[in-house]
Amino acid sequence: MSLVSASPPHTPQVVGILGGMGPAAGADFVRLFVQACTKRMEVLGIPVRDQAYPEHWLAQVPIPDRTAALNDTRPGAHQPADPMLQATGRLAALGARVVAIACNTAHAWHGILQQRFPQMVVLHGVQEVVAELSARKVQGVGLLATRGAYDAGLYQRELERAHIACSVPDDHEREQLMQGIYEGVKAGNYPLARQRFEAVSIALQERYSVSTLIMGCTEIPLALSEHPRLEGISLVNPSVVLASALARHAYCDMPTEGMAQA
Repeated sequence: MSLVSASPPHTPQVVGILGGMGPAAGADFVRLFVQACTKRMEVLGIPVRDQAYPEHWLAQVPIPDRTAALNDTRPGAHQPADPMLQATGRLAALGARVVAIACNTAHAWHGILQQRFPQMVVLHGVQEVVAELSARKVQGVGLLATRGAYDAGLYQRELERAHIACSVPDDHEREQLMQGIYEGVKAGNYPLARQRFEAVSIALQERYSVSTLIMGCTEIPLALSEHPRLEGISLVNPSVVLASALARHAYCDMPTEGMAQA
């Protein structure tokens, strides 16, 4: 009798990750996706082995600053849409059926991507986060994000539809967050980033008595983590939520019976 198990009759869907916003966040998203796939295989009873992970492609391309683009309304201003569309097209050509956008603020262009590529599912990370919060019966949150995300109302609109109260930082605190993102994480100064992010988190907790904070920029979780200074605060990492959603889609057609014996 051969010791080599037969291949399962179905394979996961090919998926894509639109990264480069910034590169460290895109690379970290791949790590989170692999972790989510491992958990998904365990739930489905699929033996965890190298060959059982989905084919996944990371498009790590230079994309113009999303916050700057949202605040620049001049005709002809360089927008992120074109390179995002080009990168998504490459992912489609590689066979990706589902795509995740590894940037919160970039979801301002989600509709354009989904409209241009109707044959693909372009996951909406903000909606995935709000759906999870609703399932957990969370009634109020604080939001850490970029100026672009605040100005575009990306999270505020979705949270309002779900009847979840959203507390946001004041102008000075928003500037602190931007310093943590640009002068901190993007520049490799993680101690500075952590100090800025912690200060705003504590301010929101004290002012609004919120116990749940959304880290609504992919750079924020790279420097902020739960520890004694943030006691009583639950941090929600949208990248973890989105990676889990991408894993669910990747394995959506996989049989759940008999896989453990395959």
